[in-house]
Amino acid sequence: MCHDGVMAVRTPLPIRPTGADSCCSPLTGGILDVEAAGHLAQAFKALGDPARVRLLSLIAASASGEACICDLTQPVGLSQPTVSHHMRLLVEAGLVTREQRGKWAYYAVVPETFRQLSSALNLD
Repeated sequence: MCHDGVMAVRTPLPIRPTGADSCCSPLTGGILDVEAAGHLAQAFKALGDPARVRLLSLIAASASGEACICDLTQPVGLSQPTVSHHMRLLVEAGLVTREQRGKWAYYAVVPETFRQLSSALNLD
C-alpha cells in the first residue's frame, strides 16, 4: 500500500492458538457469565474518564491508603459536587469503598477489584 510514494509496511497480528489450548478465555479461564461480564464492563466504563482515573491514583498514592473527599477536589480542579458524582460512580463500580465519618466521606481503593481487572487484561 502506498501513500505519497512511501510504501507502508504492516506488522502482522500475532497468531493465536487454535484447538484445545485456545478454548478458555484468558479473562477467567472460561466463558464469562452475564453477571461477571456486567461487573467487568461497569468497572472498565468507570475507568473511561480521566478525572476518575486521577481520583483513583490520588487515593491509591495516599500514605494512609484512603482519602477524604475534601482532599480530592483541589488536585483534580473540579467542584465538590462533581468529584462526589465521580466518586459515586467509582463506588458503584466496586473500585473504591466509601466510609462516612461525620460530615466527610473517606474513600479507599478495593485491591481485589484491581486484581480482577488486571487478570482480565492479562492475555498471556
